[in-house]
Amino acid sequence: VPFAGWSLPLHYEQGHLQSHLHTRRRCSLFDVSHMLQTRVYGRDRIKFIESLVVGDIAELKPGQGTLTLLTNEKGGIVDDLIVTNTSEDHLYVVSNAGCADKDLAIMRVRGCSSPAGELQAAGSDIHLEVSDNALLALQGPSMAQVLQAGLSDDLGKLSFMNSITTTVFSVPGCRVTRCGYTGEDGVEISVPAGRAVELAEQLLGVPEVWPAGLAARDSLRLEAGLCLYGNDIDETTTPAEAGLMWTLGKRRRVAMDFPGAAIIMAQVKQKPKRKRVGLTSVGPPIRPHTAILGPEGTPVGTVTSGCPSPSLGKNIAMGYVETAHSRAGTTLTVEVRKKQHPAFVTKMPFVPTQYYMAK
Repeated sequence: VPFAGWSLPLHYEQGHLQSHLHTRRRCSLFDVSHMLQTRVYGRDRIKFIESLVVGDIAELKPGQGTLTLLTNEKGGIVDDLIVTNTSEDHLYVVSNAGCADKDLAIMRVRGCSSPAGELQAAGSDIHLEVSDNALLALQGPSMAQVLQAGLSDDLGKLSFMNSITTTVFSVPGCRVTRCGYTGEDGVEISVPAGRAVELAEQLLGVPEVWPAGLAARDSLRLEAGLCLYGNDIDETTTPAEAGLMWTLGKRRRVAMDFPGAAIIMAQVKQKPKRKRVGLTSVGPPIRPHTAILGPEGTPVGTVTSGCPSPSLGKNIAMGYVETAHSRAGTTLTVEVRKKQHPAFVTKMPFVPTQYYMAK
């Protein structure tokens, strides 16, 4: 199917349901090469990234990464990114494919476009490089066992959101980051493009590794309570509304030196008018744009993501509701095909996450 300018597999021969459950029980390989990968070099690289995002990038240890948000002056979320402070001489940034063009434009205008970007023009030392690496995600409880067979490094020492550069199944120069979009233990492997097929075939040669497509990726991430950019977060949603204030570094909150800081921090003090919540329901599945109704039958919000949960056997969804109706356990109503069905505000993640923390 078309996706952000790419042609991507929706599912493979096993079908969506079996692929989803296999990822939860064993492990699956996702091709996520559509994601934008950039490297930021120069002595002012941290100052540069922190002028765009809400996270405390300066506090990241070598090899450590974080999910962070690129915001605009109105406090809206331009994109969600993973920024890693590599143990080499650069920051490694992974952005969403649908935001690739605007992210690059913002980074170039702010830092290092030609003619010189704002910070370079002010004498800052920044250099931006777009990587042509492929990106493979190996996700699921048996990931470590499968990958360890092709690594000399000890995966037991690599915690969630940490990364190393290593040789994977004889392919040198791979960046292995312990993260993913399924809620399971997993890695994303940035691999030189010319050897990506070779590495993928090696991994898929292990009987318990199945290929997985966009359908499973979407239902897995929803069970894990993770946002899809363009559906659950966009430039009209703020970190406070989206329940993503945990991405704001403590130092950054005090300094208020990121785009939209005044608006975002004011929302925190006054409480936002709406909040992102999880929902479970009975009846037909809830889909994006479904109306959420309050006790009096008046609209109080909208669904942004929804599907039948393969793991739980019930409908799950995510959406925004007026803050007064956002408490877990609240009974609301969703309107599907002009009929009303009960829905319940539910804590997320719907399925417990299994991220790995090294001992």
